[in-house]
Amino acid sequence: MHSDRIKQIFINLELKPDNSFLPLKTENLSYFIDEKEIISDLNINIFSDEITIIMGPNGAGKSIFLKLLNGIIKPTSGNILWNKRKDFSFFSGRQALVFQKPILLRRSVAANLDFIHNLTNIKAKYDQDQLLKIVDLLNKKNQPARLLSFGEQQRLSLIRALLFRPSLVMLDEPTANLDPASTKIIEDIIVSLKEFGIKIIFVTHNILQAKRLADEVIFFDKGKLIEHKNAKEFFTNPSSKQVSKYLNGIL
Repeated sequence: MHSDRIKQIFINLELKPDNSFLPLKTENLSYFIDEKEIISDLNINIFSDEITIIMGPNGAGKSIFLKLLNGIIKPTSGNILWNKRKDFSFFSGRQALVFQKPILLRRSVAANLDFIHNLTNIKAKYDQDQLLKIVDLLNKKNQPARLLSFGEQQRLSLIRALLFRPSLVMLDEPTANLDPASTKIIEDIIVSLKEFGIKIIFVTHNILQAKRLADEVIFFDKGKLIEHKNAKEFFTNPSSKQVSKYLNGIL
């Protein structure tokens, strides 16, 4: 679908770009499970209002980092600052996290969307059919959501997240193991969100996908920040052995 048509749907949905939460900064951020350190003393500054991609090998702490930002879990130590503010409450309703494994209600596709819309207490109606059309699910709106294919479930999860009208969308490997058609639909929406002014933070293992989408890349290894660079420099001139090995399929 043409990006202008997608962006018109965003307008009809009353998405409102707002980067007043930037810069997003972590100060000595750490997270332990029992005595095991998962995230280690992270100091990160995210200024870009475009697409930030997080990469790294399995177990690097990427998914945990997103959950910390989203407030699902609390850091063991350190701080997350939203435009110099520690108070998370002012921003908690303006972000959305799409998990790698879709979490859907035992209801129809349409009812999954209506449930989130009603949670937001936004009285204005939304065009459900148009929203379903951009992820090619209009003909399945009355089917049980949990009977959709994995790719369809992920596409539903993404548009359902948009009903929160977020200024920040975080995605944890949303196209992992998806077919090319589902991957393209999700990538098209991500690019359209960026062009519309919505901040994206996106975890992926797919190097080609990162090259297509990233404006900047953050690389973790073993819970530590290894590199944080603009995408072009990251892929052409890595400054660490870990990133060089990762890009060459060794790490």
